[in-house]
Amino acid sequence: MLLRVRVALPDRPGSLGQVARTLGVAGADIVQVVVLERLGGRAIDDFTVVWPGGAGVERLRAGLGAMPGVRVDGIWRAIGAPVAGAFDAELLTQVAANPNEGLATLVDTVPALLAADWAMALQVPADWAARGSVGIDARHGADDMAVLGAVRKRPTPPVVYASWRAPEQLQLPEVTPLRARAITGADGTRYALAPFGRAGLVLVVARTADAELPVAAFHATEVDRVAQLVRAAAAIVGDRLDAAKAPAPREPERSAEAPASAL
Repeated sequence: MLLRVRVALPDRPGSLGQVARTLGVAGADIVQVVVLERLGGRAIDDFTVVWPGGAGVERLRAGLGAMPGVRVDGIWRAIGAPVAGAFDAELLTQVAANPNEGLATLVDTVPALLAADWAMALQVPADWAARGSVGIDARHGADDMAVLGAVRKRPTPPVVYASWRAPEQLQLPEVTPLRARAITGADGTRYALAPFGRAGLVLVVARTADAELPVAAFHATEVDRVAQLVRAAAAIVGDRLDAAKAPAPREPERSAEAPASAL
């Protein structure tokens, strides 16, 4: 099992090595380390590790938590092998090679870049947050008042495109004003938002909360990375984004006609 472990630690010689040794003693095999931040004598690092399948993470958390000055900000499952920042250029090359599918390429690829679970491109009206609160059926655009106990409906933001792990039922927090930022949903899901700057399109990237694994919020550097990718993709795809629309809702399945009763 591939895990991402986010650790805040003292920014001094030897601290990184001590954390690495603690991870190894706990049974984790480190495959990548990314420094997210170094500020005020502290650092925030992401470790991607191979963890024995079926093993709980209690000893991992306990070992790191026992280290002076070390704080565990999150441990969550990573999807696929870790990728380097150079892959961003490869992603934009793919978008440029087929701009008609550029939006889908971006949405499908971003989760793997950020150890996230899924992504969506939504078409959000500027006044969406002021219209009330509802649960959203992301695939079919149906309001579900029971999801959030809302008393006032608002139009659901149409989902223009969603990655394959995106949920059927989506509970979004307020996504307006439309600017790049990290937010947390009522259910603990972590989101990174980045607007395309046209047609009300917003990229939503999510890490789903887990009862056992505390998922980390998107760091400012991760939000900046998403925003840069979105701006670059928007420049490449251009006017095609203005024509992006949510797919039509699926027709409800009709049950087979019952056989005629015998006379």
